[in-house]
Amino acid sequence: MSDLETPQAGDDRARDTDVVALLMRQHGDIRNLFDEVEASTGEERRDAFRRLVRLLAVHETAEEEVVHPFARRALPGGEQVVEDRLAEERAAKETLSALDDLDTDDPKFMPQLMKLRKDVQEHARAEERYEFIHIRRSSDAANLAAMATAVKAAEAMAPTRPHPGVESAAANMALGPVAALADRARDAVRKAMGKNG
Repeated sequence: MSDLETPQAGDDRARDTDVVALLMRQHGDIRNLFDEVEASTGEERRDAFRRLVRLLAVHETAEEEVVHPFARRALPGGEQVVEDRLAEERAAKETLSALDDLDTDDPKFMPQLMKLRKDVQEHARAEERYEFIHIRRSSDAANLAAMATAVKAAEAMAPTRPHPGVESAAANMALGPVAALADRARDAVRKAMGKNG
């Protein structure tokens, strides 16, 4: 699947009309942000980690609202497929919570980050194998595009690059805590899908 011209997450010029392609791109953005956190130090690492946390929160929220309900309804054994993905997400969220309590300079930070990275990558591979392939097979272009619109509405909440003109990490975190971000992403998805909260 090689259309590796990867626009940045949150880039409104990105023409994602296929929810699977969009979610695969987000998986790539998440991998890149893990690399950025690993390769940086100090304030740069803190900023990259905050962007990673925000994208993970928004990505998982969009999947919970868009991908999982579709998978439950449309895939053979969809209920179990979704339950397995939710268990993986819970494990990753626990590691993320432990990480969130640490400063990025703490000696315990990198081992926890590596555990999170492993959990997230295994979860992403399982999604791609057990959900994404089947979603593409069992959905038409219009439905894939409608789901992509909903995911993009959430994605706009978590740019993977600092906003132009916003140089400080503190200002860039003005979106607020992760839980509030997930709530706003959920609202954006539901609005895009024509559902009321």
